[in-house]
Amino acid sequence: MRILLLCSSFNGLTQRAWLELRRAGHDVSVELALSPEVMVEAAELAKPDLIICPFLKERVPSALWRAHRTVIVHPGPPGDRGPSSLDWAIAEGEAEWGVTALQAVEEMDAGPIWGFRTFVMPAEAPRKSALYNGPVAEAAAELVVEVAAKAGDASFVPVPLDYRSAGVRGRLRRAMRHADREFSWSEPTEDIVRRVRAADGAPGGRAELCGLPVRVFDVYRGPELAGVAGQVPGQVAGRREGAVLVHTGDGTVWVGHLRLEQEGAIKLPAAMALGEAVAGVPERAGYSEITYDRSEGVGVVSFDFYNGAMSTEQCRRLASALRYAVAQDTRVLVVRGGEVFSNGIHLNVIEAARHPELEAWMNINAINAVCREIVGCTSQLVVTSIGGNAGAGGVMMGLGADRVIVRDSVVLNPHYRTMGLFGSEYWTYVLPRRVGAEHAWRLTQEALPIGAVEAVECGLADKALPGSRLDFERRVLEYAERLAADAGYDRLLAGRRQVREVDERRKPLDAYRAEELAEMSRDMFDDRGGFRLARREFVLKVKASATPERLAGHRELSGASPAGGAGASHM
Repeated sequence: MRILLLCSSFNGLTQRAWLELRRAGHDVSVELALSPEVMVEAAELAKPDLIICPFLKERVPSALWRAHRTVIVHPGPPGDRGPSSLDWAIAEGEAEWGVTALQAVEEMDAGPIWGFRTFVMPAEAPRKSALYNGPVAEAAAELVVEVAAKAGDASFVPVPLDYRSAGVRGRLRRAMRHADREFSWSEPTEDIVRRVRAADGAPGGRAELCGLPVRVFDVYRGPELAGVAGQVPGQVAGRREGAVLVHTGDGTVWVGHLRLEQEGAIKLPAAMALGEAVAGVPERAGYSEITYDRSEGVGVVSFDFYNGAMSTEQCRRLASALRYAVAQDTRVLVVRGGEVFSNGIHLNVIEAARHPELEAWMNINAINAVCREIVGCTSQLVVTSIGGNAGAGGVMMGLGADRVIVRDSVVLNPHYRTMGLFGSEYWTYVLPRRVGAEHAWRLTQEALPIGAVEAVECGLADKALPGSRLDFERRVLEYAERLAADAGYDRLLAGRRQVREVDERRKPLDAYRAEELAEMSRDMFDDRGGFRLARREFVLKVKASATPERLAGHRELSGASPAGGAGASHM
């Protein structure tokens, strides 16, 4: 079928829907819901058999849903209605939640039901972003394929929403207000964590810290600090790796990120956002974005950076951890990412720097050092464990390993073009050697996402494994342990060394690095590709002015340009 995806942004969930529907054989195009006029005109151009809205904040115009079958993917179980579904689910500690596909009608979220999925909520309050990109995205990906199949069945009739039905347990909930996000540091730690996580990654919990009104993100329960003088709720008791430790009513909480409540402020590592206010605060243990563990001949370097962004300092710490791991007497090194594997350099930290171009240059050199440790390791076999989405240099970073294993639900964006960058991370070496020069060029220039299945098919990854992130990590570790004990291990390691030696003689890694950085210097300092504006629009979450041409297949068919202006926008 011809399917039009209408969305507020081409986010991770929309990308999953796009990939799953294309994999099912449908002709799929995308239009950003920039205005009612744009939505209506997009449908007139696409002439779709079905419109699906996987992530839509705007109301569907009546002219659209009256003329076309239009199905909304709502992040709540049957009967749940309102714009703050996940926020309320986390804040109120729901034990079970779901996703519902319902037909667009005049009253929002009240249309007949095409299908639904339910899932058990985590015992510990999840971050809203983790819930959305995890169980919600999983359920939505299944639902859109089911909806498309039902749309092709002339006998299918969606089920009217009936609150008398036993299966309809949701209800209409109002939008969360500013007051619902506010908290006091004198509250119990558990309440603070739940309040903030219900608002993570936007708009954040609201509080005051160091005398400044702030939005709070990325929080974790801290240690008990009994006997420490001056345990006043709201007082910063320590700092570590950009996070700050704050006293609460019954303990402490680590705060990873903050945004000051002022015009133009952006989300930053908490210690950076607070600046001089925490300059004299002591370092404390108990918080780490990077860990190292050993098991059965396997060393595991795990890193979990908020939203997958890697600042200069974070890259330096990760490179140091990898150097330590490489020096150990293990046989296999596993490089394991977190909730998001990596999205490359840290655009927010770059934008906030006194000299952004210089910070960008330092950042790209620091992440290159991480990649060099992975590519250059010849004392152990290397396995990359990609259990979360990855983009740009974050994808390339993992490709220097012997084995690249991805979770079957991940979305990869192996390109830099939408940010106005040529890219580095030794991509001109690691990507073509896996997928071939022609396909590498297509991946980087088309700037479209690929799923785990496509990644394995083209050679970008070696294996895709199902399951939750924890199940996936366990299976990758078991694989690495088998690899370490394999009778052919010495032959495999010798092969890695030989390939590296041959490749180095043919063209040194330093040459790839120099060529890439020559291009990046023009992008970062001369701004030839619009990196400065693209970065700023990304950091400030500026709404796109048009749908990127690479997504709007219906426009190619019609030869027309929709309302809302021409030109590509950066995601």
